[in-house]
Amino acid sequence: MTTQTEHVDRELIEAAAHVARMRCRGDNHTMAAAARARDGRIVTAVNAYHFTGGPCAELVVIGAAAGQGAYELDTIVAVGDRDRGVVPPCGRCRQVLLDYFPDLKVIVGAGDHLRTVPVADLLPETYVWADHQLDTESY
Repeated sequence: MTTQTEHVDRELIEAAAHVARMRCRGDNHTMAAAARARDGRIVTAVNAYHFTGGPCAELVVIGAAAGQGAYELDTIVAVGDRDRGVVPPCGRCRQVLLDYFPDLKVIVGAGDHLRTVPVADLLPETYVWADHQLDTESY
């Protein structure tokens, strides 16, 4: 596990906070996420809550980024509605983010204790999906 933290992308946090303030309404949309693509673009999205599950904002932002041609993400953050601030990704999102973007950085923490950490640090002793896929060329 890496102990070094990186620069906190305040512009990214503000982008997610703005979307949370402006677009999160009622119980269906309670979280916003913002991701910085490798080319510098910021992509935002909100969750789609449903009693059957529904995708978290971090997963929706992956699809939104792909829809905009941004397939490589550098940093991601989620922010809750009602001024809840930065919210760390749930376990499912941590696993998906690691599988899609093993070098991704995630902003976590609260208030003056925000920090940017590698997604792998959020899943110690992690299962890496790609490591367990059959090599189809050997068959």
